[in-house]
Amino acid sequence: MADVIIVGAGHGGAQAAIALRQNGFAGTITVIGREPDLPYERPPLSKEYLARDKSFERITIRPAAFWADKAITFALNREVVAVDPAAHTVTTDDGATHGYGTLIWATGGDARRLTLPGHDLAGVHAVRTRADADRLMAELDAGARRAVVIGGGYIGLEAAAVLTKFGVAVTLLEALPRVLARVAGEALSTFYEAEHRAHGVDLRTDVAVAAIEGAHGQVTGVRLASGDVLPADLVIVGIGIIPATAPLIAAGASGGNGVEVDDLCRTSLPDIYAIGDCAAHANAFADGALIRLESVQNANDQATTAARAITGNPVPYKAVPWFWSNQYDLRLQTVGLSIGHDATVTRGDPATRAFSVIYLKQGRVIALDCVNAVKDYVQGKKLIENGSIIAPNRLIDTHIPLKDLA
Repeated sequence: MADVIIVGAGHGGAQAAIALRQNGFAGTITVIGREPDLPYERPPLSKEYLARDKSFERITIRPAAFWADKAITFALNREVVAVDPAAHTVTTDDGATHGYGTLIWATGGDARRLTLPGHDLAGVHAVRTRADADRLMAELDAGARRAVVIGGGYIGLEAAAVLTKFGVAVTLLEALPRVLARVAGEALSTFYEAEHRAHGVDLRTDVAVAAIEGAHGQVTGVRLASGDVLPADLVIVGIGIIPATAPLIAAGASGGNGVEVDDLCRTSLPDIYAIGDCAAHANAFADGALIRLESVQNANDQATTAARAITGNPVPYKAVPWFWSNQYDLRLQTVGLSIGHDATVTRGDPATRAFSVIYLKQGRVIALDCVNAVKDYVQGKKLIENGSIIAPNRLIDTHIPLKDLA
């Protein structure tokens, strides 16, 4: 029996445990995690860790001594398969039952897999866990030199950028007419497509994959709907995640694409909270729409919200979303949500590789994508918080700092 059980040992789960102690919680805390490792940072898996710029030790969230000092217990290599909200228990895949006073569900999501023929061949990878990245690195060490990346979102683009560093011939396939189509405007998509092609990536949009081909259980290529076959020693699939919520939904929690939570991160089940990638919440910066946010910022902020509610100091969640991506020598920083934007303006010249795309909705600034433009990112946040309505000609003028427009 633990006073608080946290299911999930990623960013959200780790921050929930830390925030409980920071807010004076003196009860017992147990974190149940599917992986064998103590909490570590996920974004570097497709960036610095895969590129071998950072060792695993450098991406751990806290050293083992920290968790011991804070009396936070871990049950690793275990997965929660059932929740009994009436009995206040969870059951893990080893058959053990664990009682809780309060439960925090911080499971994130699982990489969405292909369902095409050949999807289960050796050499077909996701990049979601340390083990995923380690398997990919082992194949590079073994001589893999031709890669096909399926999916033109951030994970796919980041992986493609890292693979080029190792001299791998990379083909990137996107089913939609442009990369980043679901999360960014055309100006940003056009810029990143040009950057990747300039670095030697064979980037193709509007293409459909028919099958993964192989021999002796190992991937050998990717067959397109056109019939063309792209030779491949390895394939990376980056087509999004599926929130890991099945046990909670089966226990009666409200939800569909994620578990629904209120502004204190409470689910519809008593004494059960949900945070991070798996939590669907009404977001003020999406005009109140029920959304999931897949970002470290959201996981950490919701973890703090849940911890404050549990310790009797409730503060409703209302944080400006932000996100980042590293590709080559480009640092993209996003603030706000561009969902539903009806206009964009480009501040600065993309040819200089330092510019911002500003998203407007009925004249109001709702988001910025800033490429190598840290000042715009920092100062633009205030425009979003204020719901500022500013003439496009003033937003475009790089001689006027955004802070002067707030």
